[in-house]
Amino acid sequence: MQVVVIGAGVVGLTSAWYLAQKGLNVTLVDRHTDVAQETSFANGGQLSYSYVAPLADPGVIAKLPQWLLRADSPLRFRPRLDPLQWRWCLHFLRACNDAQVRRTIGEMLSLSYLSRDALDELLAAHPLDFDLIRTGKLVVYRDAAALASAVPLVDWQRGLGADQRVLDGPACVDLEPSLQSVAGQLAGGIYTPGEATGDCYRFCQALKRLLTQLPNVTLALGREVRALVGERQRVVAVRTDQGDLPADAVVVAAGMFSVPLLKPLGITLPLYGLRGYSLSVPLDAAIQVPHLSITDAARKIVYAPLGGQLRIAAMVDMGVSRADVDPARISLLKQQVAETFPDLDLGRAQAWAGLRPSTAHSKPLIGRAQGMGNLWLNVGQGALGFTLALGSAKLLAAQMTGASSPIDHGPFQPR
Repeated sequence: MQVVVIGAGVVGLTSAWYLAQKGLNVTLVDRHTDVAQETSFANGGQLSYSYVAPLADPGVIAKLPQWLLRADSPLRFRPRLDPLQWRWCLHFLRACNDAQVRRTIGEMLSLSYLSRDALDELLAAHPLDFDLIRTGKLVVYRDAAALASAVPLVDWQRGLGADQRVLDGPACVDLEPSLQSVAGQLAGGIYTPGEATGDCYRFCQALKRLLTQLPNVTLALGREVRALVGERQRVVAVRTDQGDLPADAVVVAAGMFSVPLLKPLGITLPLYGLRGYSLSVPLDAAIQVPHLSITDAARKIVYAPLGGQLRIAAMVDMGVSRADVDPARISLLKQQVAETFPDLDLGRAQAWAGLRPSTAHSKPLIGRAQGMGNLWLNVGQGALGFTLALGSAKLLAAQMTGASSPIDHGPFQPR
C-alpha cells in the first residue's frame, strides 16, 4: 500500500513514522526543501500533557471585550469579510459552556497521555537529542481570584490522572528562583511535575534522520503540492509541480494549507489560523534563568528552557492570513518579558511567528475525510501540535490499518 503524507511538520513527520512502522510504503511530500519550516519551526517548546483545556471556555467570554479593545491584549481580533472567520467564531462561542469544556478536556487528556507514552516508547528505542528536559511546568497567577478559579479544574483533572499541586507565592519562588523579581506580585501557582520542554525543530530533524533510514519511506521535499486528483470519491494521485505522485491513500497533515487543498474536493475544513509569536533568547550563564517550564497565566506567556536558549511564546492574532512578524507585537512581548525577567538580553532575541491551525472546540481532526474513501486527515492541533503529534499519528495509523485503536477515536473524527 502506497501512502502519500502531505506536510513535513511535526504532525506529518510523526504520521509518516507510524505508518512506516505499520509496514506501509510512505512518501512524505512538502513544498520546503527541509522539514519543520513553518509552524513547527520555533513554537513554544512545551510538552504540556496536562494543559489541554480548550481556548473556548465560559471565562473567556467575560474577558473578550477588554482583550479586543486593549492594545496590550494577548488576543487581537481583526474582523474580515470572511464567512469562515465568522462561522468559526460562532462555533467558538457555542463551545464556551461548562459541559462542553469538561467533555473536551477529558477527550484531549486521553490523546495527550497517549502522546506522552508514545514519546517514552520512541525514546526507549531511539534516544533522540532535542533538548528534552523533564523538570515540570509552573503556571503562575498574579491574581488570587484567578488562582482560586483554577483550583476546581485541578481537583477534577486529578481524577483523570493529572498530578498537579497548588502552591502559594513564596513556594513558587522557592521552586523557581528566577521569579524573584516578581515575587511580591505572585498570588500562587500550579505545579505539574510530569511536564517537559523540548525543541520541536530539533525533534523533527531527528525524526527525519530516522525516516531516511527506512527502506519503505521516501522524502519528497521541495515539491509543491498543487492539487489532489480525485476519481469516484477516491484520491488517485497527488499532483505536484514536479509531476504526480500515485497513491493508494493520502494523509493531509499540512496545517492551514490543508484548507485550500481540500476545498476543490468539496471538503470545507473548520480550521482557522491563529497567529502566535515566539522569541528565542540566547542564555548567559551569568544570569539566573528559568530551569523549568513557566506560564504567566495573566499575560498568556510561556517560557521554555531549550538547551542554551530560552523560548518565549505568546499572543494570538485572529484575522490574519500570513505568518508575518508584527514589530509592534514583538515590542510589546519584549516589554512584558522584561518586567518579569529584567536580566534577559532581549536585544539578541530572534523573533518568529507561525499560524496555529485551530478548530473552534480545540480538538484535532484525525480520521477519514467524509465522502472520500482513501483520504485521511490529521490536522487542527492548534497550539498543541508538539504535545499531541505522536498520539495523533498513532491514532491515525491504527485507523488506517484497521488495528485496535489505542484510545476512543470517535471524538476526533472529521465531520
